[in-house]
Amino acid sequence: MRKYILKRVLYMLLTLFLIATITFFLMKLLPGTPYQNQDKMSASQIHMMNVQYGLNKPVWQQYLIYIFGMVHGNLGISFQFSSQPVSYLIATRIGPSLQLGIQAMIVGSILGILLGAIAAIRKNTWADTLATLLAILGMSIPNFVFAVLLQYILGFKLKLFPIALWDNFSSSILPTIALAMMPLAETARFMRTEMIDVLNSDYIMLARAKGLTQAGVVWHHALRNSLIPVITLAGPLAVNLMTGSMVVENIFSIPGIGEQFVKSITTNDYPTIMGVTMVYSLMLVVVILIVDILYGIIDPRIRLSGSEVNA
Repeated sequence: MRKYILKRVLYMLLTLFLIATITFFLMKLLPGTPYQNQDKMSASQIHMMNVQYGLNKPVWQQYLIYIFGMVHGNLGISFQFSSQPVSYLIATRIGPSLQLGIQAMIVGSILGILLGAIAAIRKNTWADTLATLLAILGMSIPNFVFAVLLQYILGFKLKLFPIALWDNFSSSILPTIALAMMPLAETARFMRTEMIDVLNSDYIMLARAKGLTQAGVVWHHALRNSLIPVITLAGPLAVNLMTGSMVVENIFSIPGIGEQFVKSITTNDYPTIMGVTMVYSLMLVVVILIVDILYGIIDPRIRLSGSEVNA
């Protein structure tokens, strides 16, 4: 198991390095400059700013400086936000984004697994139809539409939850529900398909022939084997949550890194764009690493096959 985890960690570090390299050079292709009111600045002022931020150096030197700084935890200085360190800007905003992402993944995954399992067990009944309908709605309607509807119905009309801002836990309920719809729908759809296949397999029929109850068959055999493919959804779902949270955070005026990312793009704030991109990438590869480890724990054949290949 240790060799299996070490191999995944090495892949994670290589992925982060490639993302940093590609993103850095893509930033250099963006049109415009990061300086506000450039038209009112003289050539000497622009030169002084370039020297201050190191933009007068060759691109390859800027790249090496950035990679060296990133390895040591230095993500650079923001061009637009009062020359503050990017790491400080992200640190002050990552809390709400992480809270929303974790809550949405937990709520969406648990409810999706339950809905998918119920739909498979009660196949071709009203419960199956209802679960399938919810999955279709969750996949077809963007989360920002859910966000606006939740704001209007539960926030404005019924006044059950705050419409916007970030004051306490209640402020996170509506955005969490909006973000959870996609993982709920995808997990329910995938879980239903996998569990139907598992329930029709030979070893399930054998378990029933031995006298196991329906609950025992589902809990001890069908559910665990159905979860193995479902766990692989965690990585793509995390990506959807990260990209979706940018819009949802703006709708609910949540001071997260998604809102920060949008602002940095509109102002060509290269260090902030790079810093937020790397934080998003780090969270994604960590999620994928956790998924790989869980996958190996649930199905030991995966890590054993990897060890045999290495041998």
